[in-house]
Amino acid sequence: MTHDKDAELLFCPLGGLGEIGMNFALYGYGPEDSREWIVVDCGVSFAGPEMPGVDLVLPDIRFIEEQRLRLKGIVITHAHEDHYGALLDLWPRLKAPVYATAFTASLLAAKREGEPGAPDIPVTLFKAGDRFSVGPFEIEAINVTHSIPEPVALAIRSPAGTVLHTGDWKIDATPVLGAPTDEARLRAIGDEGVLAMIADSTNAMRDGISPSEREVSASLAKIIAEAPGRVAVTTFSSNVGRIRAVAEAARDAGRQVLLMGRSMRRVVEVADELEYLEGLPPFLSEQDFGYIPREKAVIILTGSQGEPRAALARLSRDEHPAVSLSKGDMVIFSSRSIPGNEKGIIEIKNALIDRGIRVLEDGEALVHVSGHPRRREMKEMYEWVRPQIAVPAHGEAAHLVAHAALAREAGVKTVLSVRNGAMVQLAPGPAMVVDEVPVGRLYKDGRLIGTPEETGIVERRRLSFVGHIAVHVEMTAKLALRDDPDMVILGLPQEDEEGDEMEDILIDAAVDAFESIPPKRRGDVETVREAVRRAVRFAAADAWGKKPIVTVFVSKP
Repeated sequence: MTHDKDAELLFCPLGGLGEIGMNFALYGYGPEDSREWIVVDCGVSFAGPEMPGVDLVLPDIRFIEEQRLRLKGIVITHAHEDHYGALLDLWPRLKAPVYATAFTASLLAAKREGEPGAPDIPVTLFKAGDRFSVGPFEIEAINVTHSIPEPVALAIRSPAGTVLHTGDWKIDATPVLGAPTDEARLRAIGDEGVLAMIADSTNAMRDGISPSEREVSASLAKIIAEAPGRVAVTTFSSNVGRIRAVAEAARDAGRQVLLMGRSMRRVVEVADELEYLEGLPPFLSEQDFGYIPREKAVIILTGSQGEPRAALARLSRDEHPAVSLSKGDMVIFSSRSIPGNEKGIIEIKNALIDRGIRVLEDGEALVHVSGHPRRREMKEMYEWVRPQIAVPAHGEAAHLVAHAALAREAGVKTVLSVRNGAMVQLAPGPAMVVDEVPVGRLYKDGRLIGTPEETGIVERRRLSFVGHIAVHVEMTAKLALRDDPDMVILGLPQEDEEGDEMEDILIDAAVDAFESIPPKRRGDVETVREAVRRAVRFAAADAWGKKPIVTVFVSKP
């Protein structure tokens, strides 16, 4: 690889630094006027209650979209939604070659089948241990351990130096699926010399090491074998190793396994095709529920994050047409709560407990373990790789700051604390932030994708807090009121604190405002509209204490 003296090696995150989720990293190499780029990961985040109606949150990629002719490829580290979930929506804006493992590619294809109109994205397959070129970079995929099949770290080589992008990883000597994190290869790459490491920060505030997935499997096996009734296990649908562990425990206990949830069935189908579930008895469907004796039933289902329409939420409300839980059954939350989902999860747990169903979660028993490294594992990675530069990634501010301190303790010479939009020059010269690029969030709202303003999310949020009043004022030829204004009120109280009807209060305010306008000025529709709007809004605020959105329609002969 020949180094151009004017070439720069750059790192620029458009998502994932300063937040959990929405990972989208750019690496660029070359002189400014002919620089070429690659993307590593293309993930989503999930909408909270402050974004009513939003389906997904995507990174704003306008910076690289404007330079897409210089974009040489998109490389996906693994198939978690926060790393690949935006591909179907954003790929049409980039149309660059995509590189992924077989599991990721298969899951993407299955996902596409469930989304009418989704693009058919050509994918070049690679596996851990492969080396391949994308634009100016030579990339080596390195096997790591995580909570999904086929995760990889990436050694991104350029004439200016090697960057190790860890992706999501942990050290697990006994994973249920796949091989352990490839310590030997990471040490060898460290011996070659690593300019920078862009690394996972998710558990940078947790001491020690993460327990092995095998320990969780053993614990689940004991719990399932000893349970007197049905056992329902909710986990991330992508955690194939956990699904396999539950299925093995059920088989060994003489139980049958039923799957619930569309995403769960989709992942299991892909995992089965790739032989990750080889040797297990067939999974049953919801229609088989009535034929399974209560003490022989294990249910693996979606809904661990409190999603109101997921299988677990429906079971907690006893609303499922084919499957139900009874007093004395057990629900195991074999997962962690993603920040922002706590309220929905608590509501489901309380609904289950109210019905006499036992809820078991991490902390009471070993039923879940993170797929991310704790501090001692992170220190080991730094000992293996020995980068000159560390850039903490994949985390909120607290995680990134804790990781930065750990990297300094590990002896890294240069530690850069950056956030989304920072253009980081890794080489030549001292590593530093040299520019800022536009970043933000796009919202997937039904079939449309846009900014908060374009999708109407800002107004929708206001509506959810203060409601809406629509007023129709109709005038006669002599510019008098034909009748009391028509009014439609949405989201306001019916009465004020005195017991007066809110509609009567607001109609009176509209009439008074209209009649206060001199007859000669009533011909100006905009004057009438604004006077009525302000009066109705003020009357609502006086009676209620909040200012609703008011829309006024004026008609005259």
